[in-house]
Parts: sequence; structure tokens; C-alpha cells
Amino acid sequence: MPVTVITGFLGSGKTTLLSRLLAQPALADSAVVINEFGEIGIDHLLVSTPAENMVLLDTGCLCCTIRGDLIETLAELWRKRESGAVPRFSHLLIETTGLADPVPVLQSIVSDPALREVYTLENVVSLVDAVNGPSQLENHPESVKQAAVADALLITKTDIAAAAAVAALTQRLEELNPAAEVHYVVNGDIDAGVLRGKTPEPDMRPEDVDRWLKIARFAADGHPYGDAGAHRHEQSIRAYAFFREAPIRRAGLAVWLDMIAGLRGAKLLRVKGVLNVEGDPVLVNAVQSVVHEPVPLESWPDDERRSRLVFITRDMEREALERTFEAFDFAPASLEKGVFNPAAYAQFVDAMRGFR
Repeated sequence: MPVTVITGFLGSGKTTLLSRLLAQPALADSAVVINEFGEIGIDHLLVSTPAENMVLLDTGCLCCTIRGDLIETLAELWRKRESGAVPRFSHLLIETTGLADPVPVLQSIVSDPALREVYTLENVVSLVDAVNGPSQLENHPESVKQAAVADALLITKTDIAAAAAVAALTQRLEELNPAAEVHYVVNGDIDAGVLRGKTPEPDMRPEDVDRWLKIARFAADGHPYGDAGAHRHEQSIRAYAFFREAPIRRAGLAVWLDMIAGLRGAKLLRVKGVLNVEGDPVLVNAVQSVVHEPVPLESWPDDERRSRLVFITRDMEREALERTFEAFDFAPASLEKGVFNPAAYAQFVDAMRGFR
């Protein structure tokens, strides 16, 4: 079940966007998890109340409030779908609060053993207000994080903002998050298809892989933020692109993903890559400590055989990231169950040097 997370700072237009989207037939087979029904004007769409915290809209879309723990809310929603208590939706939207860090929501979907059996994170959409967005990015780190982890950025209220201000905000967001698609939204009027991302899958087309990675948009040195004139909460945000000639060992990739998430996760806003793993193409995708299962591709998307990695980080230098790549060469000595192997331990310690 693909999941789209919609985030954005207070006043960015989530209420207007969702109210318009919920009326579109394209979302008829969707469920929407929101904070409170009262925040969204859906009275004109209301048909029935199939459960205490759920309403069925006249388009067929199901709305559900977050009641208590998000994990339990999503699990309850799935149970009701399977039992026939609610319509069998095929896509889930989750709207976060304006002040929320979206990462815990992503963590719940990806890391909870029960939820990841039935849900998969497809897309993170963040709204940025063209009028107030620049000052929000300046003064609220939550706004910066919402933009940095997004797959798609929707710039709202462009009809009442000066054209020069919209252009400046667009450039600022593209520098902050080079991998994101940017769209302009007026009064919530946008095609529901924008909410659907391209989940990494084995048979992804070459153009989908290229659009997903967008490596050409990442600065080679990780700037511009960090130089003189950088914005207050963005000055520590860097976007890096890396290429690696040598193939990566399978054991090395497993160790690197585990260690990069555990030891560097707080500083990693986004990680994406197409990696050469012992000759095979593999997609990797992570948001902070949330690491998606690597996806082996059925074939290489192009003639390039180098591993390609892109990062959006906070307070991390390029050299610090590059040192972690030493773990890619990890190849453990053969192990006998229950027997301590000094050679294998020494190999692991050596692979971990880059994380010191």
C-alpha cells in the first residue's frame, strides 16, 4: 500500500490543498489520515461515519483522524479495510501538523514490523508558502527540515506573492533540496497525481531512476549553504554528490547502511543512491535513521557502472562522509558459529575507521 506524507509549516496551505484534493475522483480509492477533521473543510463532502474517527466522503475517499499513537491508528485503519468495515482503499495520505518534524512519521511506516508488511512509503510532499515561506525558513528549523526531506515541494500562494520573491524562493529551495520536484499551487488547485511518487522497484525505467536520483543537480562541493550570506537555519545544510569506481561488497553495504543510520542518522536528512554491488545495480534510500530496504534493479538504467550517491546533510563535511565509504570494502572472514574469530573482528574494526 503506497503512502504519501504531506507536510508543511503553519499557514502553508495544507488545509486548502487537502480540501480540493479530497473532491477529486482520482482519490476515490484513497484514505487520508489527518490531525483533526475540524481543521479541514470537508462538510460538503461528508456522506457517512463508518467509525468513530473515520468519515466516508461522497467521492468514496475515506478520512481518518490520528487518535493516540500513529502506529495504532494506521494498524486499525488496515484492520478495518481487511474486515470490510471501511472501503478497500489502495493509497494512503498522511497529513502532519504544521510544526511537526515529519521524520518520526516516516520512521513509523518504515520501521514498525507490522506496518511495513502492509504499507510502503512512496512520497513526501512539503508545502512552502511563497509569501511567508522565506521568513519561516529563516526562523524555524522545522520548516527547513520539512523542505529538506521532501520528494516534492509545492510552492503555494504564488498568485499573491511578487514574481521576484517566488523566483528567489524557488532557487533557495532547489539549493536546499536539489532532488525534489518543484510545483506551483494556487488555492490548492493541483492534479492529485503530484502526490504519487515513484517508489523504487526492480523494474524501474531508466528515466524514472534518473528523475528519482537527480544527481546532476547536486553541487560537487556541497555548497552553496555554508558560505557567507547563507540563511540562518540553512547555513549548515549541504547537498553532496559522490561517485565510486570500485564495486561495493554486499556485506559492506549492509554494514554501511546500518552504521550510517545509527551513528550519523541525526545529520543525514536524505540519502539516495544507485550502487554497483558486486556488479549488480542496487537502489538505496534513507531519511535520517530511516533506511529503506535496498532495491536490486533488474538491469542497469544506463551505461554508467560507477556507484552514485547523493546526500543532504546537516553539519557534515564532505570528507567525513567519504571516510564512511571504507565500510563498503568489508568482507568478513568465514565464521564458525559460537567461536570468536579475531581476524573477522579486526576486519570489522578496520571497516569502522571511517565512522570515528
